[in-house]
Parts: sequence; structure tokens; C-alpha cells
Amino acid sequence: MTDQQPNTPLQETAFDSWRSISISLYMALVGYSVLVGIPVISTAWVNLLGFTEVEVGRVAGADLGGLSLGALFAAAVIAKLNRRHLVIGSAIIAMATNGLCTISVDYDQVLWLRLMAGFGSGVFTAVSIATLGASSKPARSFNMLLFFFAFTQALEIYFLPKLSMNGIYTAFIVATLIGLPLVSWFPPRPESANKVLDPDLATTDNQPLHVPAYVPWLCLGAIVATYINIGTYWTYIQLATIDTPADPDIVANVLWAASFFSVVACLFATFVSNRFGLARPLLITLVVQAAVVAMLATGITDLKIIVSVFMFNFLWIFIDVYQMSTIANVDKSGRFAALIPGAQGLGQIIGPNIAATILGMGLGYDAVFIMCACAVLTGMLIYLYIYIELRKVIPALADAA
Repeated sequence: MTDQQPNTPLQETAFDSWRSISISLYMALVGYSVLVGIPVISTAWVNLLGFTEVEVGRVAGADLGGLSLGALFAAAVIAKLNRRHLVIGSAIIAMATNGLCTISVDYDQVLWLRLMAGFGSGVFTAVSIATLGASSKPARSFNMLLFFFAFTQALEIYFLPKLSMNGIYTAFIVATLIGLPLVSWFPPRPESANKVLDPDLATTDNQPLHVPAYVPWLCLGAIVATYINIGTYWTYIQLATIDTPADPDIVANVLWAASFFSVVACLFATFVSNRFGLARPLLITLVVQAAVVAMLATGITDLKIIVSVFMFNFLWIFIDVYQMSTIANVDKSGRFAALIPGAQGLGQIIGPNIAATILGMGLGYDAVFIMCACAVLTGMLIYLYIYIELRKVIPALADAA
């Protein structure tokens, strides 16, 4: 490997402006709003619309799968089309389909409407993530995203149960609408890859070190695996406590309180990554998360739900910071960064649908949580392979903070 220039300053671009980062953070949080609120939204679909647990899994999978499809579409066109036009068009689709959900309660119709709403959200979420990833310090940008994510998650978990079903859909519409007047803050086109090059990943003539082509694809595959767990766990965690010794009030309070606990995780994740890099803490995190998910397979009590939900939210931060930052470091075009919500959405359509099938077969939530743990460990094995291979060719990237 050639000598590096650790003291070479990063070159800032339009993607580093406070306007670009602010609108990207806001629209990304809006795009992830269904994912964030899925435990209480799932419960609302059951209590307010009369959907069964199996139907909830299908509808949640459609919504989050639409997010994946939207991100795939955005990734295919983001280098060619004006990002502002993509955001406006996709926001209109998301708002229109959420509006139609307020007048339709039929399962088959809601299923397709949630797919289209997810598609619209997926496009502008992917554009937002790609824009954050194009900044000269993507790890900082994604840490900011996850810091605010923790607050919005807590607020949604607390306030959405107080709304009617139509109130929930309307809240999504209003949140999207607020961001539209600021769409001009998005830089319309990607910068040259070398203009925002991390000097630790560059040669002496400021050219990027060759990153094996399979690395970003494997990272996306690991995201799918980890989000099979996240999508399933977050969809069913509240419903799984019904008919168990767990107190419903404790469960509801834990869900929103644990979301605030994620703020502490953001700060701790930054400290740990600065000291030890991201990869090694991530591998440990995935093993621990598999354990806190699998523990629910042995029965759900107040203590277990408190430990599991708090630890799940805390560890979620480590996983996403590493996943987003690694892809941003190896790809400045925005193509792979735009695929992050797609990989997340794909995992979230696979996970709830597998869970729905498991429940439909009468195997119960014990089997669902075992499946979740296996998905986490699959992601861990993929990251372990990536880490070992990168240590051979680009140690600076393998142990990047």
C-alpha cells in the first residue's frame, strides 16, 4: 500500500453546507417515520382497523418494502436526475397515498396504498441519505442523523398512540409538506468522487485506494440481514406482549423511554468508535443484540421486555453508524448510499413476512424471536468477513472511526 497523507485537509463542497445537511437530516427523518413508529402503527392497524396479526405483517412489509423499491429507483437515477425534482415528485406520491389511506380501510386497498406510500418515502429518503453520505465527514453526518432519530423515535412512540388512524396518516402528510419549501437546499448534482476524499483512504497523489467491488455489496447484504431482525422485532414487539405476564402500561412506557436512551447510545458510539474504530465494536454489538432478542423466546416478563427493548435501541445505533459510514467512505457518487434505505426496506419486507408466516403456522412468537437472532448473527458473519478481507488490503478502512 502506498504512503498516505494523514494531514491533508478534506475538501468541503456544497454537501457540507448547513442547509444541505439540515434538509437532508429532516427529510431522512420524515422518510423513516413509519419505521420509527411501526410498533404503535401496527397496534393501531389491529385495534382501529381490525387487521389480524398476519395482515399486520403483510401491511408493514408492504410499507417498508415500498421504501426499499423507492430507494432502488433513486439509486438507479440519482447520478442522472436533479435531486430536487426527485424529492418533490416522491413527496407528492407519499402525501397522496397517505391521504387515500384516510378514506380506505379495506385490507387489500391499504396493502397497495402503503406500498406506494413507502415507495414515495423511499425515494426522498434515499436522496437524503446519499446527500449526507456525500459530505466530507459522513460519519459525523450519520451520527447527527441517528442522534435526532432517537428524539423523533421517542416522540412518535409517545404521541402516535394518542391519535386516530387518520390522525397518524395526516401527521405523515404534514411532516412531508413542511420540508417541500426547503427542497432548493439540496445540491442538485453529485460532486466528483475525489473532491471529498478521505486522506486516510488516499494515495500520495490524492487518488482513492482501490476498494474491492464486492465490499459495498456485502455491506448492503449485511444491512438486509440486520434489518430482517429490526423490521420484525419493531413490528411485533408490542403485539408479542399481549397475553403474557408483561404489564401493557410498562411495555408502552418502555418503548418511548428506550428511544430517548438511544441519545446516550449516539454519544457512547462516537466515543467508542473514536477509540476502537467501528468494525470491532460492531461485531460485538451484533452478538449481544442477538442475545437480547433471543432472550424473549424463553418467555416475556416485565424485566425481560425492559432489558430487551432498552438494549435493542442502544445497540441499534452502533449498527447503523458503521453500516452507513462504511458505504459512504467507499462510494462518493451516492449510488450505494442511496441503496441503504433500499437494503433496510428489503430486510423489513422479508422479516415481517417471515414472521407473519411463522405466526400463521401457529409456531408463536418464540420462533419469531429465534428467527430474529439468526438474522442478526448472519449480518455479523458478513461483517466479520468484510473486516478480515479489508485488513488485508486497506487497514485504514477496516478500522475507520
